[in-house]
Amino acid sequence: MFRIVTLRRLALAATLLAFCVVVFGAYVRLSDAGLGCPDWPGCYGHFTPSAAAAANAGTADAPLHVGKAWREMIHRYAAGTLGLLILTIAALALRWRRQPGVPLIQPLALVLLVIFQGLLGMWTVTLLLKPLIVVAHLIGGLSTLALLFWLGRFRTAPIWGADRLKALAVLATVTLGVQIFLGGWTSANYAALACPDFPTCQTQWWPEIADFDEAFVLWRGIGIDYEGGVLDHPARVAVHFVHRLGAIVATVLIAWLALRLFRQPSSRMDGAAMGIALLAQLGLGISIVVFGVPLAVAVAHNGVAAILLLTLINAHKRIWQY
Repeated sequence: MFRIVTLRRLALAATLLAFCVVVFGAYVRLSDAGLGCPDWPGCYGHFTPSAAAAANAGTADAPLHVGKAWREMIHRYAAGTLGLLILTIAALALRWRRQPGVPLIQPLALVLLVIFQGLLGMWTVTLLLKPLIVVAHLIGGLSTLALLFWLGRFRTAPIWGADRLKALAVLATVTLGVQIFLGGWTSANYAALACPDFPTCQTQWWPEIADFDEAFVLWRGIGIDYEGGVLDHPARVAVHFVHRLGAIVATVLIAWLALRLFRQPSSRMDGAAMGIALLAQLGLGISIVVFGVPLAVAVAHNGVAAILLLTLINAHKRIWQY
């Protein structure tokens, strides 16, 4: 029992660190520091931006901005620490695998996931913020967070009528995953202000100028610098508008699940937490448009998306554990 508790506590500590990595990664991306260090894993060939600055490592094509470089490297340091913690969890799980109840599949899956995340982090830089890679990196980070939370979450009392919630919980989670992709795609293509009005878009309920054909071309070759975005305005309008449509669908399904959880005494707190996170996320999304993408609000929008995901993972843990 002690070993299981130790693994779960380590997983919860890693969950907290993963949440910080996800939120700080959003800050790096939204503050235009994603290419603060144009190489990987170092920064202009050095271990720290300070060493790079001392060596006058910047070039005319890639000038060194020390503040942006530090933001990028701090994110890498934190992600590297998270990777080491996940390796520790997996090593302990392998060592204790013969003990009843010690999880093994999740720790090993986390190792594979964090290795892939490292590759995506490298490709984010070397492929010059290609939107598909940026979004995949975001989804990988949130998947790591969710799996760590699942591993660290202790068993709790059962939810009455859980069998009737399984299909809705799966549908709500899949919809949230699609919405996270759309949100990442909006951010990676610099389309957050393509519809500067709310609740309409370009003063219309269905924007006529939206170019849906160009909006979701996932791969445009290599060697293109995507910093600042390469889509024309009509394509960015389409990206933003589809993200809004996705928000409506996700809101309906998640709110329905939260309400059904709230109506049961055994899961009232779970439903309340999910509902509060959903309302906060909606408020932040609207504020981004109304106030013109304030950095703090945009970063919080990413953070609350992660919290909302965790409330859904928490619901799944309680629904499926018995």
